[in-house]
Amino acid sequence: MGEKKFANEEEKIRAGILFCPAAPELKAIKLKTHNLNVDYNHTHEDESEKRAEILSEMLGALGEGSFIQGPVAFHYGKHTKIGKNFFGNFNLTIQDDAEVVIGDDCDFGPNVTIVTPLHPMRANERKSMRTADGQEKHLCYAKPVHIGNGCWLGASVTVCPGVTIGDRCVIGAGSVVTRNIPSDSFAAGVPCRVIRKITSADSMANRPDILADNAVLNSDG
Repeated sequence: MGEKKFANEEEKIRAGILFCPAAPELKAIKLKTHNLNVDYNHTHEDESEKRAEILSEMLGALGEGSFIQGPVAFHYGKHTKIGKNFFGNFNLTIQDDAEVVIGDDCDFGPNVTIVTPLHPMRANERKSMRTADGQEKHLCYAKPVHIGNGCWLGASVTVCPGVTIGDRCVIGAGSVVTRNIPSDSFAAGVPCRVIRKITSADSMANRPDILADNAVLNSDG
């Protein structure tokens, strides 16, 4: 049997194999999205309808109740799907060559970056490789990123290609996440590692000095 033939570069991205980021169909997607980034970043925070229109045109999905502070930098945009009640602080960057999926009820601090593309390690291969039809082109590949429900990513967290972060995780500020993080984990560091499991002991009910006259609604997560 011969090797599988791919109809276009998007199919190659989804298959996790080398693709040409300079392919005309990919450049057209990125140009549209980059221009929409500029449009979004020139809006005022209270121009809610205008912002919603731009995001609906740019992203693959964005759930109700979500708010993205801006400025933003999406690469393809259409490859990113975000759930309900998302909050993204200043300078959210998502280089979504491959799929990026973010669950419901997630909070991102300022300067969070998610990247999916990868390049050959050898310099000559990064410059160019030979395609199946004999042309020399710049090629790369990409791995998807998945982030579960109820996650908090602190300021300046970087999530690397191929990473899955489970539900209800907290990722400490400045972390570089290079491997999967299981659900209900507090993880931090460069590279990011699991520090401990998040438990009921972490409830604000146990911090009356900070809770003051407020109350915890539930203790289930």
